[in-house]
Amino acid sequence: MLNLSTTLQESARKYPSKIAYIFGETELSYAQVNAAANMVANGLVAKGIKPGDKVGLSCFNLPFFPIIYYGILKAGAVVVPMSVLLKKDEIAYHLYDSEAKAYFCFVGTDELPMGQMGYAGYKEVTDCEHFFMIMPKPDMPSAIPGTETLGSLMGGQSPVFDPVQTSAEDTAVIIYTSGTTGRPKGAELTHSNLLQNAILSADLVQMSKEDTLLIVLPLFHIFAMTVLMNAGTFRSATAVLLPKFDAETVFGLMQKHEVSIFAGVPTMYWGLLNYTDPKFDYDSISKKLKICASGGAALPVKVLEEFEARFHVEILEGYGMSEGSPVVTFNQKELGRKPGSVGREVWGVDVKIVDADDNEVPVGEKGELVYRGHNVMKGYYNKPDANAETLRNGWLHSGDVAVKDEDGFYFIVDRTKEMIIRGGLNVYPREVEEVMMQHPAVSMVAVIGIPDEQMGEEIRACVVLKSGESISEEELKTWTKEHIAAYKYPRIITFMDTLPMSATGKILKKEIPR
Repeated sequence: MLNLSTTLQESARKYPSKIAYIFGETELSYAQVNAAANMVANGLVAKGIKPGDKVGLSCFNLPFFPIIYYGILKAGAVVVPMSVLLKKDEIAYHLYDSEAKAYFCFVGTDELPMGQMGYAGYKEVTDCEHFFMIMPKPDMPSAIPGTETLGSLMGGQSPVFDPVQTSAEDTAVIIYTSGTTGRPKGAELTHSNLLQNAILSADLVQMSKEDTLLIVLPLFHIFAMTVLMNAGTFRSATAVLLPKFDAETVFGLMQKHEVSIFAGVPTMYWGLLNYTDPKFDYDSISKKLKICASGGAALPVKVLEEFEARFHVEILEGYGMSEGSPVVTFNQKELGRKPGSVGREVWGVDVKIVDADDNEVPVGEKGELVYRGHNVMKGYYNKPDANAETLRNGWLHSGDVAVKDEDGFYFIVDRTKEMIIRGGLNVYPREVEEVMMQHPAVSMVAVIGIPDEQMGEEIRACVVLKSGESISEEELKTWTKEHIAAYKYPRIITFMDTLPMSATGKILKKEIPR
């Protein structure tokens, strides 16, 4: 038997009164979270949910998320986490594609009425039998008359439940990829995939039960789910939940709760770096911060260096993807680190860089990063053709262009799909972005390729300037040309106030107008 929910059960058994989650003024102990998850599991079984059934979950970073997540797992069912930003048709697609039998959806807010959107999507899928609205208070009626709530599901249920005996290779979670190359695909992650990745993640950041984590990365995303929630539950740490990133709120929570571990995506570090308010004791915050981790996208070296200089804490960058549960490589303290690198292979994972024919390339040459190990998904749910392509020759093909140096450190160059081919020459957007970020007036850059009759593709840089700074397009173009090969500098520069971002803080290049 192996069930990922055992992490919660064990922490509740060892440290029942230890605070597991903090949200606002609410504090829940491990015993309380485990009892609530048991009630969810009992409720699902009473509704006819069987081992292996898929159950959708749309929820902000609220204590409801881990309670429902672990409750679904305890029942032997499969969690299908979904972005809170999905629209009706997208929700219907996820429920239909995963063959979900039930769906939990938070009611939302006036600005984001996700409950209404979720119910509309659910109604489109005839085989999804149950809809449960998650209300802010368990005893509140549903926002949609006639529908069940999380509270009604848990009502009268026992706080004791014997977890279903799932095996290590049974699917625990189906997490959908971003869909950069078509409609999203559901990566099947096993109990073994997720538990082993949670354990190694806890080791990589030297997590213990004495730590307090701040989780602002969305829990529906694999980064926060594994590296923070599951790892934190395994180590019996305390997690402070924040539904939406805001630099002021983050600093306030760090100061109030003496946060020791923070993980974020590059845009979050950029936001924190560019925020200052005398009401915060930054020295005190820095002394409590033990370690920071970055992933989800490439962290500009300039941001890393300036953040570390200001807060006196190391940012350890890693690389992962949903299909890898997610961690593949990491800058590990005992092996040293290199700024700009995503580190070396984590325990139990093999990595290599290959050419288009799957032949390993020499050190220092660019190629596709491929890997194998305990972290690799079972496959995409009901997608045999995609599995044959992605999992060929026993290695998971990431689609990311990378370089391995002579010391064994990996550097992500770009996505193969985002590579720009200008006049027959390959241009990697990240390389251009790193150069342009060095200009003192530049705050953030996204480089994309746009169609061009003469060159096939032309290079366009979308630039956000620092507050109070100004520079002309020609001046910035000339400066960039002096710092990079002539065929790589952007011929078009567009100044923008902001760049479009996903719920996880990634820059959405596909939403930038071409």
